Amino acid sequence: MSAPTRPFAPFEWLIALRYLRARRTEGFVSVISGFSLVGIALGVATLIIVMSVMNGFRHELLKSILGLNGHVSVQGIEGPLLGYDAMAGRIRAVPGVTRAVPVVDGQVMATQNNVSAGVVVRGMRPADLKSLTLISDTLSPGALAGFGDEANQEEGVIVGAGLAQKMGLHPGGSITLIAAKGNITPFGTTPRIKTYRVAGTFRIGMIQYDTSFVFMPLAEAQLFFNTGDGVSGIEVMVTDPDNDMAQLPGLFRAAGRTARLVPWQDTNASFFEALQVERNVMFLILTLIILVAALNIVSGLIMLVKDKSGDIAILRTMGASRGAVMRVFFIAGASIGVTGTLLGFIIGTVFCANIENIRQGLSRLTGTTLFDPTVYFLSRMPAEMDAGEVAAVVVMALVLTFLATLYPSWRAARLDPVEALRYG
Repeated sequence: MSAPTRPFAPFEWLIALRYLRARRTEGFVSVISGFSLVGIALGVATLIIVMSVMNGFRHELLKSILGLNGHVSVQGIEGPLLGYDAMAGRIRAVPGVTRAVPVVDGQVMATQNNVSAGVVVRGMRPADLKSLTLISDTLSPGALAGFGDEANQEEGVIVGAGLAQKMGLHPGGSITLIAAKGNITPFGTTPRIKTYRVAGTFRIGMIQYDTSFVFMPLAEAQLFFNTGDGVSGIEVMVTDPDNDMAQLPGLFRAAGRTARLVPWQDTNASFFEALQVERNVMFLILTLIILVAALNIVSGLIMLVKDKSGDIAILRTMGASRGAVMRVFFIAGASIGVTGTLLGFIIGTVFCANIENIRQGLSRLTGTTLFDPTVYFLSRMPAEMDAGEVAAVVVMALVLTFLATLYPSWRAARLDPVEALRYG
């Protein structure tokens, strides 16, 4: 009696790879195997691309939203926040806090050149605006120098580049701001209207802010919005915004009982929850592509086993064990899965690395605007690959394809050589 062969011996690989080659009599089986390989490659590539785009989308939005608004907002319980300089100093002393600056916020109507738009005015000190790198790194030349220049009679403001383009504004020009809550007269409250000089523009790449934000010197914003000696709040930034909840007790002690804390999760909870739900749903839907491709492997291998029943019987009579036969068909199916997964990984990685160039090329080719900035709030399509997620996608694809080969391989191993030769 011959000794059992070593698992995954060279002859098993040789037979399995020969079965995968297309021959005229096995063309249909090869077509199914080809579709399975393409399906797995497309499924893996699509999953990597979609998850990377969702990650990049969340990262860019989070960077823009939190980079401008802060991670925790300290606000007054009743009306404007008083004693803000001393409070900001205490907050800066809290471990993990990187920035704490007073701001005055208000919604107004901006008008110029017969164009009107609702905007958000944020009052900040020039030094605080300069330290806000998300804005200061994108300012037009000379914008910061003309912002709150006391030597100039006219107060300078900095507007978003999108707003400037929409209203035909330019540095050195003017913009008129109208606040609903203005001066109190015997006839009631009248809107406050004032014209400001445009000191410069900024562009952070997020359309929502580039088209609706105006920065004003803090002292002037206090006058314009009638906050007196108070401010709307203190914008606090911490080292780890995803873990800012753990720092709320320390921030509350530093702020005192006259203030309330509003973390960014409360302000943007519904928005980021919707992104997370969409991300999870997309992952489940796109996983079905890989699952369908794996089922194609099952059907292809079952047909291959039926077609090769005579060969299996001969191998068994020549001394091949059931384990050897099972491994032959396992190798055949697993080769399709591994090759498709590898191709999908390469396609997905290359696509993510060049996604913006591909988007622009498709836009020019089709004559349409793909990833419209006015809809998605970003001026470019982001893609951020996460090594853990990519590894999870690859492992999931390999596991599904390996599992898909088990039943056909087991069926081939259980084939009775006598029956196969009799009816083959």
